[in-house]
Amino acid sequence: MLSLLTDPFLQLPTASTVNVVWFTEWQGDRHWVNYGDELEQQVTASSTQVILQEDGRSHWHNAPPLESGKAVKVIDRPVWRHESVVVGLKAGDTIPYQVISVPAAQGSDRNQPIKSNVFKLSPLPPSQKNLKILLTSDHQMMPMVPQTLHHAVQLFGQFDAVFYAGDLVNVPDRCSEWFDDRRGRSFFPCFQGRAIAQKSTKNQSPFAIDPTIDRITSDEVNTQYGGGEILQNTPIFPCIGNHEVIGKRGDKDGLSGQFPCPKIIKTEDSEDQVWIDRELAELDRKLVAAGDRPFNSDTYESIFTLPKDSPGGKRYYATTFGPVRLISLEITNAWRWPGMKSDAKGRYREREKDFNCPQEWGGGQVIFEPIKKGSVQYQWLKEQLAHPDFKRAKYRVVMFHHPPHSLGNNIVPPYTDPRQKIQRNDNGEITSIRYHYDREKDYLIQDVIPLLEDAGVHLVYYGHCHLWNRFEQTTNWGTMLFLESSHGGNTHGAAWGEVHRKIPDGLKGDRNYIAVGNPNGLSPVIPNISPILDPETREPLPYIAHKKTGVFSVFDTETGEISSYRYESGKSPIKFDVFTLATSQK
Repeated sequence: MLSLLTDPFLQLPTASTVNVVWFTEWQGDRHWVNYGDELEQQVTASSTQVILQEDGRSHWHNAPPLESGKAVKVIDRPVWRHESVVVGLKAGDTIPYQVISVPAAQGSDRNQPIKSNVFKLSPLPPSQKNLKILLTSDHQMMPMVPQTLHHAVQLFGQFDAVFYAGDLVNVPDRCSEWFDDRRGRSFFPCFQGRAIAQKSTKNQSPFAIDPTIDRITSDEVNTQYGGGEILQNTPIFPCIGNHEVIGKRGDKDGLSGQFPCPKIIKTEDSEDQVWIDRELAELDRKLVAAGDRPFNSDTYESIFTLPKDSPGGKRYYATTFGPVRLISLEITNAWRWPGMKSDAKGRYREREKDFNCPQEWGGGQVIFEPIKKGSVQYQWLKEQLAHPDFKRAKYRVVMFHHPPHSLGNNIVPPYTDPRQKIQRNDNGEITSIRYHYDREKDYLIQDVIPLLEDAGVHLVYYGHCHLWNRFEQTTNWGTMLFLESSHGGNTHGAAWGEVHRKIPDGLKGDRNYIAVGNPNGLSPVIPNISPILDPETREPLPYIAHKKTGVFSVFDTETGEISSYRYESGKSPIKFDVFTLATSQK
């Protein structure tokens, strides 16, 4: 039986309009939105085909088989995106709406309209309206995400917006991760209250996942939790994380092997630089001829309707939502293995088998979009921080993915361009290719944070490390607050106490690679209501990074408070921390 692939979700509200978007697996004959108190008004949708993919590791009912010893097969999976712009709205309106799609032309046996349930939409809220905004990130198909969103809705009912700090799925071109993964943890089902796991079929690959991409170590699925009905009534404002970026290169590992590759690699020796530049130029030529690029965020950009008047289009933007001015930046880089084994295409080295083939190099933790001083994004950020809409906003929030301050593992190495060193023996043969990162050139700490501090940013919100921790920085105007609330039920742990980050032996003790604590100086703030206690010392811990604990945070613009909640699997959430933003208005 035909159905919609997603419920509708809301995008890009203005003072008098809001966009309604939904997906189907079929092109259909007609699509529209009915809205109004009696659903008496109608607006037609425009439709666009989006080509996504599946492979042998997809948990999808029609996935290609995963055959031992053979390359992972990748197939195209087209879906259709439908979008209507509801117009004529007024401040304070909350109006019923419903989307309708007709699969086939009149006279066909498939011409019966398929209707969504009735939901509520609103235009952009006025600056004086009190809002509740859900802060979350890094869901990535993790087992406890449906439970996290279920608890958020149970506590707060309807949110007014979602600010999402990146890493929405694991493999952005894998269609089922967005819409219908059979484990019940796809992005839209979780956010639309439809996250119900299904039984496997003979065509479905085993419930095992590639750890290089997903890091899922169990198949824990609690079908009691269907996520939360949020996006049908609430606009979402995301930013790009490393999992929104993919490289379109053929690989025997299927979609899991399509890691981004570098556009540029800077090395120490001038002759090596000529060789590397030539090889990467040839790779770029081959990719262009095949319709590919070293990396892209095409799927992310095709799914969401976001402001696109920045030089980066949808990849970074600024918008006003009620009393909040939000600047969403593209600050993320390629995640690479921290290990130093000979087969590691990692943070700190290249694989031995690739030494003489620069086209196969990873380039270390490549930054996707520059943010350093003088870059296009940096200049745009300076302009936005000086913009009248930013200056007059009651709350000034900047959101991006990579942490400037964190106890997490992913904050090391520093956020800067990798500096490559090639070593050769007396015969000229390459014996090692290593990457180094200078803390003195960390673009977040040296370039971005001083801008935010001077501009009077109230909150810097980010993710990436799959934990909760927060920090405070005293400025000449007050306190700038940092929050990392990216622990929806899966964590990479915290470098605290006796637990150290994975720093290679040869780099331990190097001041560029800090094994414990926040590398960038600020001390973490201990949760001020109900912190978790260290099991041995009974001292309160300044973070949440526990495997069976989920976290979400909520921003209440009436009070300026950001409250964080934690829960153990199967138990009710507990409010464990609250802090109040400064305000630019009296």
